[in-house]
Amino acid sequence: MPAYIMNLEALVRNARILRQVADAAGCRIVMALKGFSSWASFPSIRPYLDGCCASGVWEARLAREEFGGEVLTYAPAYSDEDLVELLEISNHLDFNSMTQWEKFRATVMAHPRFQKGELKCGLRVNPRCSTGHTALYDPCAPGSRLGVVAGHVLGTDISGISGLHMHTLCEQGAEDLALTLEVLEKDFGSVLSRPEITWLNLGGGHWITKPDYNRELLIELVRGLRLKYGVEVWLEPGEAVAVHTGVLRCNVLDVFESDGFRHAILDISASAHMPDVLEMPYRPDVFLVERGSGRDSGCSAYFPAVRLSDESYLRAGGAGEQAETYRLGSPTCLAGDVIGDYSFSRALDVGDVLVFDDMSHYTMVKTTFFNGVRHPDIVLQDRDGRLKTVREFTYGDFRSRLG
Repeated sequence: MPAYIMNLEALVRNARILRQVADAAGCRIVMALKGFSSWASFPSIRPYLDGCCASGVWEARLAREEFGGEVLTYAPAYSDEDLVELLEISNHLDFNSMTQWEKFRATVMAHPRFQKGELKCGLRVNPRCSTGHTALYDPCAPGSRLGVVAGHVLGTDISGISGLHMHTLCEQGAEDLALTLEVLEKDFGSVLSRPEITWLNLGGGHWITKPDYNRELLIELVRGLRLKYGVEVWLEPGEAVAVHTGVLRCNVLDVFESDGFRHAILDISASAHMPDVLEMPYRPDVFLVERGSGRDSGCSAYFPAVRLSDESYLRAGGAGEQAETYRLGSPTCLAGDVIGDYSFSRALDVGDVLVFDDMSHYTMVKTTFFNGVRHPDIVLQDRDGRLKTVREFTYGDFRSRLG
């Protein structure tokens, strides 16, 4: 059966790094549930993080009920019903536009939690500084609906707002943050300098736990902001919490040739189970599982995030790099539901097991039941290598999805 497997020890490793950086920089750090929200793993990482950031009511509820700590909520717009619930469970409630803030300001400021200081409100700003490489994930693209530009804030009454929130990065380094902060300070420095502004949220997209990430630069940047403006700084990483912590295991259902291409049909779907493969697009690392140990190959220093004691892993290459090349496809009727062309050191057979690496962040949170393809189970691996299935999906889940 296909399954997502998450390595709890790897999650803790990432969380510890984030805690170390936050302590060194003197900032607060929360996990972005939009990137990773498998709550069965929360007890393992809860001690290292200050809470969660949410993109709406349901994520905020999950954060409050299953993680605890601070709940930071932002959405491009809130309904009246959303606001009523969020006022009770959020610690920060950030608004995307002046029109939304003006609509809800009186209600928010009259709420007992706001008056007691248990709830603080922020304004998302758009520094209009694009540093990413994928247009789909660029919140600073021309005409973006995400955040208020400087001209709409300067000289405007923002009474009741105590913080600014920006989010401009996507899987990027501290150098990109430094460039963005130069523009942020130029355009919004006068707002940050106001005495009523006491905190600054730098959003997510910081790949802090990647080995080549410049953590010292991040620490320097955060310290500089705290010193210059006297604000508390928040970070909201999502992928940095879960990067290289989990895999998606699948099985080969069929192997055949067509028009000069050899196809391997798997029991997972790019569209339904790892949509970033099509959206980014993103090419995951793939391993062929062999029984027994001592036969790992491809790159001796690189293995999937989850390994089982009785298995070894042969890393796939690009098309033509190894002896046998296949186009890995899905069992759906979507013609473009193709994962990519990969080569293996031997021919694939029906029943072979493949492992797609780095499948924790922005995978499970985006899955669907498209075409009624069986949804992978969700499994945790503890530090001793034991596996525990925490969720099995059934026909009943598919049937009740839309009825």
